[in-house]
Amino acid sequence: MNLNIKDETSTLKTVVLGQPASLGSAPTLRETFDARSYESVSMGIYPTEEAVKKEIDAFEDILLRYNVQVFRPETLENCNQIFARDVAIVIDDKIINSNIIPDREDEKEAYKNIYNQIAFNKIYNLPEKAHFEGGDIIQKGDTIFVGIYTAADYPQTKTARTNLYALHFLRELFPEKAFIPLELRKHDTDPRKGVLHLDCTFMTVGNNKAIIYKDGFAKEDDYQMLLEFFGRQNVFEIDTEEMYRMNSNVFSISPSVVVSETTFTRLNRHMETEWNLTIEKIPYQEIAKMGGLLRCSTLPLIRE
Repeated sequence: MNLNIKDETSTLKTVVLGQPASLGSAPTLRETFDARSYESVSMGIYPTEEAVKKEIDAFEDILLRYNVQVFRPETLENCNQIFARDVAIVIDDKIINSNIIPDREDEKEAYKNIYNQIAFNKIYNLPEKAHFEGGDIIQKGDTIFVGIYTAADYPQTKTARTNLYALHFLRELFPEKAFIPLELRKHDTDPRKGVLHLDCTFMTVGNNKAIIYKDGFAKEDDYQMLLEFFGRQNVFEIDTEEMYRMNSNVFSISPSVVVSETTFTRLNRHMETEWNLTIEKIPYQEIAKMGGLLRCSTLPLIRE
């Protein structure tokens, strides 16, 4: 398999989609990894396997309709394998394994059938001190945005997933690319006061458009930089409630086709009428209760 990922929107050819089978029972509050899951467990609304399967199967149906080759990880018993984006990322022709939180290490075993199709010299592992998850990496050609958290309480913060060690490693691996760190606001128990990953507060769509939630960034300068990078006229800003429902976590099949959630009314209308994009709408709010949405469920391997 010849990997090729250079951005978020080029025509998708091959992708790994998360696996809903054998999800296991709802976690306890102590076992949750993110603020949205914490809230769902607290309120007794954590989704069932049946509900999750229905949503992710609808996503697969759309991908197949656009002739995308879809891989699924092998099923692990009583293991949440929905969020494939956390396991690894592909940049250019290389796949880099994440150092995900220890309680999720078993998930990597389920990808052996996929890794067996990739040349050994294209597979990279992070140094032990370097941590990242794919939701914190957003590519736009030779510019790569990286969501980081650098506060002293990083080791104690469950929602802190990407550190400076990972940023330095990626810069060494891809010296020709410009990596732009963006400091994220974090909160372990209130999903309206912080974001889990960069793609929960920022995403590119189309050829040069962006969806941005201003208050997901800990530094005003990072938000202003993004406005200047894309041009204010090319940015759609979402509010706190839209961020909470994960409006920025949409997924592009091509420069003109975006998969979005059915209830993202304001965003979907803007993308259709102002940006002339085709929006494939599916329900995904049950999966959102676990702290991720459409982009989080995917690990793209090949784009044109």
